[in-house]
Amino acid sequence: MHIGPVDSSKVPRFAGPATFARLPRLDQVERADVAVVGVPFDAGVSYRPGARFGPAAVREASRLLRPYHPGLDVSPFERVQVADAGDIAANPFDIGAAVETIEAAADELDARLVTIGGDHTIALPLLRSAAKKHGPVALLHFDAHLDTWDTYFGAEYTHGTPFRRAVEEGLLDTEALSHVGIRGPLYGKKDLEDDRRLGFGILTAADVLRRGLDEVIDLLRQRVGDRPLYVSVDIDVLDPAHAPGTGTPEAGGLTSRELLEILRGLAGCRLIGADVVEVAPAYDHAEITSVAASHVAYDLVSLLAMQEKT
Repeated sequence: MHIGPVDSSKVPRFAGPATFARLPRLDQVERADVAVVGVPFDAGVSYRPGARFGPAAVREASRLLRPYHPGLDVSPFERVQVADAGDIAANPFDIGAAVETIEAAADELDARLVTIGGDHTIALPLLRSAAKKHGPVALLHFDAHLDTWDTYFGAEYTHGTPFRRAVEEGLLDTEALSHVGIRGPLYGKKDLEDDRRLGFGILTAADVLRRGLDEVIDLLRQRVGDRPLYVSVDIDVLDPAHAPGTGTPEAGGLTSRELLEILRGLAGCRLIGADVVEVAPAYDHAEITSVAASHVAYDLVSLLAMQEKT
C-alpha cells in the first residue's frame, strides 16, 4: 500500500506543508520508486537570476494537482510510491563544487528522479548520475536554446553548456539526441553546425506548429527507440505568454498544451529520469510559470510511474 497525497477533503489544499503534490516526504516512506527533488541553484545563469527559488514555487503551485491523470489514464501515486526528497543544498558560490554535490546526491537517491531546478547547469551532474546506472542515454531536450555552447566568459560549466559537456564526457547516446522548441537569434550559423556535429537533431518551435503534434511525437519516438531516455525541460521552451517567469525568455514558443501533449506522447518510452528547470518566480505573473512547471513535472512523474511494475 503506497502513501499518497494529503486528503484534500480533510485538509484544504492551501493548508499544510508544500511538498510536491502534497506527497509524503522521503523520510516518511520506507522507500520511493519515484522521487521529486529540488535543486535551488542558479549560479550558472547568463542573464536574469532567480531560478534558485524555482523548486519552492513549483511545489507551492503543485498543491492543485490531483491523484488521477485522465490524459494518461493512470493514478501515479497509487501505482508506485512517489515522495518528495527535499532539496539538494548546492554551493551557491562555486559552480564546480555545486556540480559535484548534485551528482553525489543524485547517486545516493535510490529512485527514479524528477528534478526541479534551478538553472540548466544542473542537467550535467544529473546526466552523469544517470549514465552511471544506465550507460549513455537518449536525450529529449525541450528548450528555446541549444545549450550546447562551449564557454561563457571562459567558464565551461554554465546553464548554456551542459549538453556539450555531456557529449564530451560520453554521457549521451549521440544517435538519439533531440532539441524541441528551439527558436530565437543565435550568435552565428556556427552554433547550428557545432550542435549538429555533436549529434543533435532539432525540431524548432515553428516545426511543432507546421508539422503538428502527431508527426513531432512520431519523429521523437523513432529517434529515441528503445533506449534509456532522459528528458530535460527548460520552462522557457514555452512562449513567454505561458511562462513569463524565466531567466532568458524568447518570443514564439510552445503553448503549455503543446508541451504536455508531446510529453504524453512519450508513454511507453524507457524514461529513466527528468528535470524541469529555469523557473524564476520573481518574473512570474499569477503563478503562470509555476503552474505550468508543476503540471510538466506531474506528467513526467506519471510517465515514470506507468513503466514501473506494480
